[in-house]
Amino acid sequence: MGRGKRGFILGYRVHTACCTQSELPIAFTVAPCNENDKNYFKPLLEKLQKQGIKCKTVVADAQYSSEQVRTVAEECGAEPVIPVRKDSRLKDMLRVGKDFIIRGISRLVKLFKKRMSIERLFSRAKEWLLLSSLRVRGLEQVSTHVALSLTAMLAIAITAIEQKKPKLIRRIKHYTA
Repeated sequence: MGRGKRGFILGYRVHTACCTQSELPIAFTVAPCNENDKNYFKPLLEKLQKQGIKCKTVVADAQYSSEQVRTVAEECGAEPVIPVRKDSRLKDMLRVGKDFIIRGISRLVKLFKKRMSIERLFSRAKEWLLLSSLRVRGLEQVSTHVALSLTAMLAIAITAIEQKKPKLIRRIKHYTA
């Protein structure tokens, strides 16, 4: 049970780290909707470190906005680019308005716009890999479904590269139709 745009919802959230250039998943964690997103930030960064991946910048939405999250990112050697929540009284910080216009230091605004890569990743996963309409219940089964979906994305990327067609690494439709 979690809060959504239209009231309470049953479900899960997929916390994902992705490469902003390739728009491919690097690591993920599945959590119930009723748990705070901030609890999954550090474990996700730790997964990246275990894989030997070092991030220069960590871009996240306002749900992850807290001093603790920013400190965790800095401890990992990454610059946190996280807008403050709408109710924050902090000044001179990155903000996203109701009109979805990003305001703040121009360098941070430019970095935050790279967050759209994760939105495109989820768009493809929902449209082509059935993440929008799960037919399984339980954290373990949902985690398995997400793992298979994201693995399919990576398999398509590998296939495209092996075929010497790098422009097709994100084209799920090309390989399923």
